Amino acid sequence: VAVVQEQRLCGPAAGCPGPLGRPAAACGMSRLLGGTLERVCKAVLLLCLLHFLVAVILYFDVYAQHLAFFSRFSARGPARALHPAASSSTNCSRPNATAPSSGLPEVPSAQPGPTAPVLPPCPDSPPGLVGRLLIEFTSPMPLERVQRENPGVLLGGRYTPPDCTPAQTVAVIIPFRHREHHLRYWLHYLHPILRRQRLRYGIYVINQHGEDTFNRAKLLNVGFLEALKEDAAYDCFIFSDVDLVPMDDRNLYRCGDQPRHFAIAMDKFGFRLPYAGYFGGVSGLSKAQFLRINGFPNEYWGWGGEDDDIFNRISLTGMKISRPDIRIGRYRMIKHDRDKHNEPNPQRFTKIQNTKLTMKRDGIGSVRYQVLEVSRQPLFTNITVDIGRPPSWPPRG
Repeated sequence: VAVVQEQRLCGPAAGCPGPLGRPAAACGMSRLLGGTLERVCKAVLLLCLLHFLVAVILYFDVYAQHLAFFSRFSARGPARALHPAASSSTNCSRPNATAPSSGLPEVPSAQPGPTAPVLPPCPDSPPGLVGRLLIEFTSPMPLERVQRENPGVLLGGRYTPPDCTPAQTVAVIIPFRHREHHLRYWLHYLHPILRRQRLRYGIYVINQHGEDTFNRAKLLNVGFLEALKEDAAYDCFIFSDVDLVPMDDRNLYRCGDQPRHFAIAMDKFGFRLPYAGYFGGVSGLSKAQFLRINGFPNEYWGWGGEDDDIFNRISLTGMKISRPDIRIGRYRMIKHDRDKHNEPNPQRFTKIQNTKLTMKRDGIGSVRYQVLEVSRQPLFTNITVDIGRPPSWPPRG
């Protein structure tokens, strides 16, 4: 029997001589090659089957995505898709009117395109911040150069990050008169800082008309009201002097749970807080916080006192001042002589002592002014206002 089986495997029909004509090793090699080819064929077949299954899965996945995409539009309102004429008629001057029938067959409207992508929230710690900055005021600074450096800033000094959605809308208010030189440096440094901080913001320069005594706090009240007239979405207000530039972009111009004092370490004061109740230079309040203290006082004509009155208002309403780390809250001041018609207010100390009595009647609810001009420049919005004249003070002594 063994001889017969060997003859079947290695007989002449199989291409091998008889059992005595070919070595057994040659026949074993033939069997090995045959088994290898068989396994290769099975492997190729399995790969083809796997490829087919993957193609089927991907096909049904793409089909399901297309089905979900078109179902969103059908769920928004089938009546509008079927009757576009009736839908458009609801926006006419007569709200309850119906569109007349034209007698023509309705043409189905084109399918609407995909909605704009929803941007993610802006990070609490923006990734592009630099940290400590080199601030100098010696190089010439024309506005044309500042405009070229900030191509993303829109008319009126408005900016919105293109890659994320900020949590707040910030209005930066600057009290102003005869400081064009300082304003150019301020815009040169602050626009890049605010953009790196991923803020949605607008810049408002509140220009006091005429040559009467300057009133910083009243101009800030005007800026608050005028900014809200332009955009009711403003919910954070930064009040900044035009001659102060932050030396660190990690000093984020945002509003928090408490009023914020940003300029806590000026070079003018040796990079230290001059006293515990100091709230001058650059500060920030949310809309709710500003209204809670009835805004800023309107009766501080001349230099000094209004920032201490604001500090008293914050304390009297149960809020506290928040401040950045002193290494981050550093500012450089553009050196200048005191402005004409901005002499020290001789009544400031008396007024500061009476904040509790005056804050309810003197503030955002009692401010009176007249807007003379609103000019939207490429880098800021200039609002020129007439805020009146100070009352005549009795002679001292």
